[in-house]
Amino acid sequence: MTHQFSTLTAAQKKDLNETALRIISPGKGILAADESVGSMAKRLAQVGVENTEENRRKYRQILFSADDRINLCIGGVIFFHETLYQHSDNGVPFVKMIKDKGILVGVKVDKGVVPLPGTCGESTTQGLDGLSERCAQYKKDGAVFAKWRCVLKISDTNPSNLAITENANVLARYSSICQQHGIVPIIEPEILPDGDHDLKRCQYVTEKVLTAVYKAMSDHHVYLEGSLLKPNMVTPGHSCSNKYTPEEVAMATVTALRRTVPPAVAGVAFLSGGQSEEEASIHLNAINNCPLVKPWMLSFSFGRALQASALRAWRGHKENENVATEQFIKRAEVNGLACQGKYTGGDNSGQAGQHVYGSCHAY
Repeated sequence: MTHQFSTLTAAQKKDLNETALRIISPGKGILAADESVGSMAKRLAQVGVENTEENRRKYRQILFSADDRINLCIGGVIFFHETLYQHSDNGVPFVKMIKDKGILVGVKVDKGVVPLPGTCGESTTQGLDGLSERCAQYKKDGAVFAKWRCVLKISDTNPSNLAITENANVLARYSSICQQHGIVPIIEPEILPDGDHDLKRCQYVTEKVLTAVYKAMSDHHVYLEGSLLKPNMVTPGHSCSNKYTPEEVAMATVTALRRTVPPAVAGVAFLSGGQSEEEASIHLNAINNCPLVKPWMLSFSFGRALQASALRAWRGHKENENVATEQFIKRAEVNGLACQGKYTGGDNSGQAGQHVYGSCHAY
């Protein structure tokens, strides 16, 4: 007979649930500013900026120095380890800057994607070793939630059952460890948009992956009410010749979630998956306007889809910092509306319409 062992007290569960709900309270989402050093190198190279620690600090400062307008649309910020211990030009810790706005601090705790032997080019995510100790330290340093990203690919043969099961169990183990330390886990099983698969194929794979993820969560006794899901939206592959309306993307996405994600999960914060800033916002808005019953808050946890215009506006020049910050605030406000189904669109041209897709994107 299977036995359920209570690993969290009632007080711990209450704290985890309240934290999760605060992060994506109505109209609010997450700024994913947790790009690794290698990922930032690619971002900065696109605008001709050298990838140094100081330039990474300056760029994050542009985002974190946004005024109180973002308090209404950003509930949490995911930090990279390096960023968690950086300061502003005035010597104020970035963590304090964010917490003083009433925004919660999170941190990326995985150690990156690595090849999964015995598969056709698939991967798993490393970092479970020492995770408990890292969580304890991050909690002391101000973080109340964490993120762990696993990656799966769609092809004629992938994702394999091995990759699906392995990544589901890694996500569940990570989630369990986080919760033991009072940290809300964000669960990110990203299905990459590489390839020419259609919407139906992406929906099928998304359902298979999420089913495995929540089976593993049950096996590991993860407290769902104290967790958040960061999934891909159900979209066709970037090389797919068929075009789909935002309403079709929304119906496929919400249907996939309804079939696989328990209503107990505190909320869902979508990743942007290389969509342009405007596409991601329009799709998020359509998802929230989908006529199907949705038992979770459906929000955003965007990196590139919140930052691309700001990065292009900055280009490493101090005189551009205020303009870049305004670009970030604009996208944050747009997505705050979209996660309430109140965004009317209208920025299909210009920077917001530029794709930020990169094949096999890895942090």
